[in-house]
Amino acid sequence: MGHRALVAYRRPDRRYDLRYSHWGGEDVSLGDRISAETPLGDGDVDGDLLAEAIDRDRLLIEYLDPCRYEALYVVEPGGDYHVSAYRVCWLEWPGGRDGDRGAIVAVENDAADRRVRTWFRATKTTLADVVEMGVLSWRAARTYLEARVCEDEDGAVYTYGASDTDSVDYAPSSTEWLDGDGRRDSAPRDERWGPDGGQERNEGWNPDEDGEGRGR
Repeated sequence: MGHRALVAYRRPDRRYDLRYSHWGGEDVSLGDRISAETPLGDGDVDGDLLAEAIDRDRLLIEYLDPCRYEALYVVEPGGDYHVSAYRVCWLEWPGGRDGDRGAIVAVENDAADRRVRTWFRATKTTLADVVEMGVLSWRAARTYLEARVCEDEDGAVYTYGASDTDSVDYAPSSTEWLDGDGRRDSAPRDERWGPDGGQERNEGWNPDEDGEGRGR
């Protein structure tokens, strides 16, 4: 099964080379093991490239499948060899029509990651119960879940497989992603994501038949 993570290494041209970690999404401790001396985290990251020279805006919508990956790491080679970790959140339920909706939430350490995963799982489970009781539709529940992820956790919402011209359905101005240097970007959404308002995508708990995870 595994707990899959996508690891993006920034290149000198500010594009990204992508690699795969089979267990890197179990928590975010992989980020602590990636360094200038151990760029592949002591073997936790596959040496083979999944893709190379990928633009930042394509990373989410073309490669970070929220039904497949549980975490994203962005590596900035350089003086401090900085690694940013993100929990991937799947914003749909099994059987839904929009299974490619996701979000990424920045987590600084394992404690923050556990808190985000616990909060997201509880919120998503409660919404499923509300839908089953006939109070909300699945679409309304997903819209609410996206809003909570954006407002409460500064998540960046996207749609895996979307075109470059697709826009974010809901994302407040506080939502951050990475700027061209790989650092957090606090610019207004229209500046971060282009004239149409941006892209969409991602989640970290994917329920399957035993309730522990989907497709892991």
